[in-house]
Amino acid sequence: MSIVETPVASSDDVGPPSPLRRVVALLTGQQFILVVVLVAVMFFFDFHNSRFFTAPEFSNLIVDFCGAVLIAVAETYVIISGGIDLSVGSTIAISGVVGAYVIQYLENHHFGELGSLLIGALACAGVGAIVGIINAILITKARLVPFVATLVTLSAGEGLALVFSKGATIGYDPSAAVWSATGFWIFTWLSVMVLVITAFLGVVLHVSRYGRYNFAIGSNPFAARAAGINVNRHVASVYILSGVLAGLTGMVFYIRTGGGARQNGINNELEAIAAVVIGGASLFGGVGRFTGTILGVAILSVVGDGLFFINVATTWNEVVVAAFIAVAAILQSFSSGWTTRV
Repeated sequence: MSIVETPVASSDDVGPPSPLRRVVALLTGQQFILVVVLVAVMFFFDFHNSRFFTAPEFSNLIVDFCGAVLIAVAETYVIISGGIDLSVGSTIAISGVVGAYVIQYLENHHFGELGSLLIGALACAGVGAIVGIINAILITKARLVPFVATLVTLSAGEGLALVFSKGATIGYDPSAAVWSATGFWIFTWLSVMVLVITAFLGVVLHVSRYGRYNFAIGSNPFAARAAGINVNRHVASVYILSGVLAGLTGMVFYIRTGGGARQNGINNELEAIAAVVIGGASLFGGVGRFTGTILGVAILSVVGDGLFFINVATTWNEVVVAAFIAVAAILQSFSSGWTTRV
């Protein structure tokens, strides 16, 4: 008796996706939906207040965007690697206070304004790096889960910021605030520098070997380790990068307000995580897009400014952010289902 073998279709026999599948994939893709949402909320706020579509307001939007984008990018790296960093908000506060003290000391000793700001920025980045190193040690050496480790540094950072500042704003540097408002067209020099750093980090995430390692570790750390990747060293570097970016954000707050304060950065970690989740990243790691994070930050910035423009109390911001997170999670679930059924 002969056995008749049934040929098994290989992946090579599968034809290209149908035009309908491509259209559905595009229309249900996270990036396309985010662009539609961004345009919709902008027109919504412009409909209620015609001053929303003006050059000064767009300049303010970009400044607010730059105040949030660095820590959102930091969270993107961390979350894609399979972790989370709750300490970025308190790192903004403590680094801003330390940077303010440094700048205040230098200016009292007749150091130049630009040089003082540069050294202050380095001090902020250094404080952030220290926080990142502590997080890295707690996670890779003490074997704490990232949530617990960064919760420890979150609490410690908030406490130290309060101790160092004594609850007051440190320094008053109106010249820094004036400098942050200068630039060209709708871009200030501060926003240009932040956008350049952000673009560079986006290229690194999606083009470099470092970025590929980040995705690999977040997808499967055991397979990444078997492939020869030093997982602990890479994870440590991600948390140090997150700390440095949070420290630089502390300097951004100092320049915008002319001083360092304990309240700078409070709850900013939640908005950063929200922007990453809205952008399509998975909290389980291994999935995320830089452009999605950028769109998530843009949407939250527009919503925050727009609510102010239509005279809605800023206390509603967190409610709106929570709603966006819920909608983003639901859309992710439905979009994956739609693309597999078509």
